[in-house]
Amino acid sequence: MITYLLKSGLLLIVFFAVYKLLLENEKMFRFNRVYLLASLIFSLIIPLQLFSIEPLFSTKIRAVQLDEIMIVTNKSLLNEISLSEILTFLLSVVYGVIVLILFVRFAINVSSFYIKMKKNKIEFIKGERVVLMKESILPHSFWNAIFINEKDFKNGKIPSELIAHEKAHLNQKHTLDILFVEVLQIVFWFNPLFVLFEKAIKLNHEFLADEAVNKQFGEIKNYQNLLLDFVSQKNTVALASNINYLITKKRLIMMTKKESTIKSVFKVLAVFAVCIVLLFAFSTETVAQEVAKEKDFKNVTDVGVQPSFPGGIVEFYKFVGQNYKMPEEVIKQKLNGKVYVQFMIETDGSLTGIKVLRDKLGYGSGEEAVRVLKLSPKWTPAYDQGKPVRVMYSLPIKVQAAK
Repeated sequence: MITYLLKSGLLLIVFFAVYKLLLENEKMFRFNRVYLLASLIFSLIIPLQLFSIEPLFSTKIRAVQLDEIMIVTNKSLLNEISLSEILTFLLSVVYGVIVLILFVRFAINVSSFYIKMKKNKIEFIKGERVVLMKESILPHSFWNAIFINEKDFKNGKIPSELIAHEKAHLNQKHTLDILFVEVLQIVFWFNPLFVLFEKAIKLNHEFLADEAVNKQFGEIKNYQNLLLDFVSQKNTVALASNINYLITKKRLIMMTKKESTIKSVFKVLAVFAVCIVLLFAFSTETVAQEVAKEKDFKNVTDVGVQPSFPGGIVEFYKFVGQNYKMPEEVIKQKLNGKVYVQFMIETDGSLTGIKVLRDKLGYGSGEEAVRVLKLSPKWTPAYDQGKPVRVMYSLPIKVQAAK
C-alpha cells in the first residue's frame, strides 16, 4: 500500500507540474479539463499495474524483498511485528474516523442544496431551474439548479451575464467534476495534492463559463467590470460553482488572450509524450537474476497478484521465528549478526532454490534458516496478467543471542 501511495503521489506531482508549466496559461480550457481529470484517474490506476510492459531483455524472474525478522535465543522477537500491527491498527482507526467525518460533512453539503430547493420558491428562466433564496447570497449553481437572491432578482439586480455564467456551469456538467474530486479528497484526505487539483479544476471551470458568457454577449470589458464588482464579496458555497471564485488578474487576462494554434499543438504533443513516458516508466517490469549483495535486497518488482503465505505475511514471519532454532555455539558466544537467504515461489506455490546468500554468523545459522524454509507449507502463487508466475524472495534474518 505504501508503495502504491508513493507511486500515485509521484504521478500526481508530475502531472500537476506539467499542467502548471505547459497548460495553465493556455486558452485550451476543454483540453485542460480533460487533462486534469485524466491525471487524477491515471495517477490512481497506473500504480496498480493492471497490465505490464515487459523489457526487451528479461529473464522473467521477479525479485521481492521481505522485511527483516529478528531471532533471539530460540524465540522469535516479534515485538517489531506486534508494534507494527498495533501502529497499523491505530492508523487505520484514525484514517477511518477522519474519512467518516469528511463523508458526513460531504453528505450534509450535498443534501443542503436539495433542502434549499424544497424550502424556497423555484422558477424556470429560459429553461433553467432557478431557486429564489431569501438569504443574501451570490449567484451559484449546483447539479441542475441556479441559486440566486429572490429580492435582488425581483428588483432586477441580477445581470443576465450572471445567469448565463451559471447556466454554462450547468450545461457543461461542472458539478460532476467537483463531486468526483471531493470524493477523492475524502478517500485520500492525507494527500494535499488533491486540494491543488481541485483548485485548478474549479478555476478552469470559471475560464469555461467566462468564455461562454463572452461568446453570448460579446462585451468582454463590461463583463470584466461586472466581475470586479464581486471581488470584495468573499462568501462562497461548498461544492457549488460560484461567480466570484478566484476573480484574479489571470482570469481577466484569459478573456482577452489570443490563441496560438501552433503553440497549442506543440504543448498537447509534449503532454502526450510525458504521459507515454510515465506509462512505460510505471508499467515496465523490473527483473533480477540473483540477489547477491545487501543493496540488491531493495530490488522490488510488482506483479499483478503477489504470492501469499497461508494467513498472510505476518504468519510467515511467525512461522520462521517459531521454528528457527538458534545454534548452540551462537548462544554460548552470545553472537549476533545477519543471515541472508533466498528462495523461489514456484507457479504451484512450492518453495525451491532455497539457499544462503551470506551468513555473517556461521556455526550453522544459515543452514538452520534453510531447514526452516523447507518446512514451509505451499504459498498461493503470484499471478501476472492472469497467469501464475515465479517470484524470487529474499529474506534478511537478524540473529541475536541474549547478552
